[in-house]
Formats: sequence, structure tokens, C-alpha cells
Amino acid sequence: MSGDLGDLGRFAEPSLLILVSLSGEPKHGYAIMADVEELSGAPLGPGTLYAALARLEARGVIEALPAEDRRRPYRITGLGERTLRAQLEGLDAFVRTGLMRLGHPS
Repeated sequence: MSGDLGDLGRFAEPSLLILVSLSGEPKHGYAIMADVEELSGAPLGPGTLYAALARLEARGVIEALPAEDRRRPYRITGLGERTLRAQLEGLDAFVRTGLMRLGHPS
């Protein structure tokens, strides 16, 4: 898997938000949804969340941990950390270029 955004799937934004959420510590679905809403200001519905979790797990960027009281936590893998870092660095360059073009120093 390369580090380009297309590898995160068709709905890359939820995948990126989930990876950022899991970069702090393992979380179960509800905790991921709450964290993503806090990070982005927008809710992430359960259907979107669990579809993205399945895609991310299939790509090996996250892994499910043993269930805790009927809740299944997930954690980011080494590949997931490398993928997330590449995505964030690419977004940083994009933001700096956009701000520069708007006449704002970065």
C-alpha cells in the first residue's frame, strides 16, 4: 500500500479522521465517533464509521483488539502510522501552498 489518499478508499475523509483518532490510543466505535466529532465538528454516523473501519482493517492500517464488555476496540498499526504521517505531510504542503497563493505567509 502506498501513502496516497486514494489508498484509503472512496470516502477518504472519514478514514483519515479515524486514523487520527486512533493515533492517540486504541478506541471502540462510540469513542471514535465522539473523538472524530470533537476533532472535526461534524458527526460521523455508525454506518460510515463501521464501513470505514472494515476498509481500514482490510488494508492493514488498523487492527481489531479483543472485545471488552461487548465493545471492540481498534488500534492503528505501524503501516497505519506511516500512511497517516504521509497523508498529514501531504495535507500540510497543500495548506501551505493554498495560504501562500492567498497571500498569507505560512
